[in-house]
Amino acid sequence: MKMQVDIRRTNGDLQFKAENEIGRSVMLDGGDSREGMRPMELLLSALGSCAAFDVVHILQKQRQPLEDIHVNVVGTRPEDGEPKPFDSVEMRFTLTGSLDVEKAERAVSLSVEKYCSVGATLRPETEVTYTVEILRTTSA
Repeated sequence: MKMQVDIRRTNGDLQFKAENEIGRSVMLDGGDSREGMRPMELLLSALGSCAAFDVVHILQKQRQPLEDIHVNVVGTRPEDGEPKPFDSVEMRFTLTGSLDVEKAERAVSLSVEKYCSVGATLRPETEVTYTVEILRTTSA
């Protein structure tokens, strides 16, 4: 199963728009204007939402009455050096509803440790490849 997003620069600085195959988009901004999320914030968002999706699905299958879920994700990066990958990520799940505590804790555990595809992708075994295409313009 392939997924694709197109990322295009929207200004003369570090502002970009990422758009998926069905036209849904998110703004990214690495400049001072902060009109969009930074890439590392998007990574935390992806991790937290992926885990939340799994928790909801697991609790639905268990017929647990989940009314609401909130996930706070905090990533810690080094101050110095390049690149600056996260040294640690802490996720705090707040679940609302008349839930069986053991089932709720197990759902979060299964999500984070087994089912979340974003979390699995952060592992070092993930192969990342790339190609480069240069489109030349004529200068005046």
